[in-house]
Amino acid sequence: MPKTDSQQNTVGCGQPRPKLQWNQIPWKQVERRVYKLQKRIFQAASRGDVRTVRRLQKTLLRSWSAKTLAVRKVTQDNQGKKTAGIDGIKSLSPSKRLELVKKLRLTNKAKATRRVWIPKAKRNEKRPLGIPCMSDRALQALVKIALEPEWEAYFETNSYGFRPGRGCHDAIEAIYLHLRGKAKYVLDADITKCFDKINHEKLLQKLNTFPTMRRQIRAWLKAGVMDEGKLFPTEEGTPQGGVVSPLLANIALHGMEEIIKSFAENPKELKREFSVNNKRDRRKSIALIRYADDFVLIHESLAVVEKGKEIIETWLSELGLTLKPEKTRITHTLEKYQGNVGFNFLGFNIRHHKCGQHRDMKSTNGKHLGYTLTIKPQKEKVLEHYKKLRDIIDTYKAAPQTSLIAKLNPVIRGWSNYYSTVVSSEEKSFLDYLLFKKLSSWAKSRHPKQGVKEIMEKYWHNKKVGKWNFCTLKNGKPEFQLLKHSEIHHKKHKKVEGNASPYNGKLIYWSIRKGENPLMPKRITKLLKEQKGKCNHCGLFFSEGDKLEVDHIIPKSSGGRDEYENLQLLHRHCHDEKSVLEGSIGIKSGCNSAKPKPQSTLAENY
Repeated sequence: MPKTDSQQNTVGCGQPRPKLQWNQIPWKQVERRVYKLQKRIFQAASRGDVRTVRRLQKTLLRSWSAKTLAVRKVTQDNQGKKTAGIDGIKSLSPSKRLELVKKLRLTNKAKATRRVWIPKAKRNEKRPLGIPCMSDRALQALVKIALEPEWEAYFETNSYGFRPGRGCHDAIEAIYLHLRGKAKYVLDADITKCFDKINHEKLLQKLNTFPTMRRQIRAWLKAGVMDEGKLFPTEEGTPQGGVVSPLLANIALHGMEEIIKSFAENPKELKREFSVNNKRDRRKSIALIRYADDFVLIHESLAVVEKGKEIIETWLSELGLTLKPEKTRITHTLEKYQGNVGFNFLGFNIRHHKCGQHRDMKSTNGKHLGYTLTIKPQKEKVLEHYKKLRDIIDTYKAAPQTSLIAKLNPVIRGWSNYYSTVVSSEEKSFLDYLLFKKLSSWAKSRHPKQGVKEIMEKYWHNKKVGKWNFCTLKNGKPEFQLLKHSEIHHKKHKKVEGNASPYNGKLIYWSIRKGENPLMPKRITKLLKEQKGKCNHCGLFFSEGDKLEVDHIIPKSSGGRDEYENLQLLHRHCHDEKSVLEGSIGIKSGCNSAKPKPQSTLAENY
């Protein structure tokens, strides 16, 4: 039976399709609508209700909001938005984006990807990327929007790569938690060409989705690749460069941690290698932490680690994958084993160092261990970073000082922030020294006939006594100033909780952690992150279900401005008591907190 005009003019959620221009789309409402469906998918998957998951996924795939969000991601948000596929289309006008939204649907067809070769760092190898055309990229983004919440409910605890709300620092913190009490053996491994070698049938079997989705994903996997005008078939692997490829790779590798935990429950002849007897403690004593295709296996027994390596190799072979020999090794974090001590993971060097009792770690019963765990930047990454800074300075030999500072600052800030959660003060000071020497050479080459003092006074200015800064002056004050690595101080990273996912609906937790949530106003999420989840009046943490209010510190009636510096977040009952203490209202509420500083009674409720 054909659809009526009114049915055709509705989105998948049953709402009228808005007749808007691209720049008129209410993105906050779009994101909120999509997130609500994703949260329901996550909840249904968590309780094992597959029928509801499939129904909601189909609803999301038909949703106008999800389609517009998918098109925005690939045409405006993604870094490769101007990279063309085989059709040559690399950018879309607003009207073309709306046309693409109307055409998005699962068709069980796919165009071939365009092969692009990019060099690998410090190696002569090149990594093959497969760039889909724009329409396929948008459809992949739509499929990812529907699939990701389901699999976020299934993924293992220590899987951190290419997942929302998780990152490298969570993986490093997980390693720290497993190594802080005892030196252990570690299998540091990498999978050979993970994206290029995954078995298609095994992947689709593990995906276990409804037929239309399965056929569409199969079409992308079998689409082939166009390289220098020739079409080559793809019998294995997922194309690097596809929007949905990282999710598919995570699905393929799902189960690796569980296979190791199952081995720990029943280790058979290796049972004596475990220092604990019951199954639960044996599961906890071994850890597999994975970030995409890089992973580490940690245990105190060498025999257990070697057996774990065999189990993983057998498990990977069923997916058509193998471990990369040159990047796979077993090491110990304290003692030298096979010529190595410690290991590198995600750009960090992790190992134990022997030290005195005043600096060493303690066991769970308070006994001094005689060593401490150190996580710091990998030496190769420090040198690689300096080479990048050096190349920028060499490129900008004739450029103004302001242009050079503008180019260097983002690179310095990015590297320093990445390593700000670990021990990196020595490396940062060393980099600042090397950078000063390089900039001195840069300045001398521009003024070969001037003395050192004149050059220093021209490019370096002392902001404080004893601190010279590479900067420009305006009216006697620093205008554009070069950032120093050592100016970005250490900050502790808090690992994501267990299996927590942004789709689980815990608004307070994720607003504090990420500073954003589709179901919460931006003002509240930003204040939650700034206040680290605490009420500024009573000092207690906010919890789910609390009524929150945004309050002006200096009332508008007293000249206070509506800006973040003048705002704070309070419990509703704390705000009532504060108002009573200020004399703004005549009814006193029951909060027993200390008397706060005078603040405004104006509030924004949530």
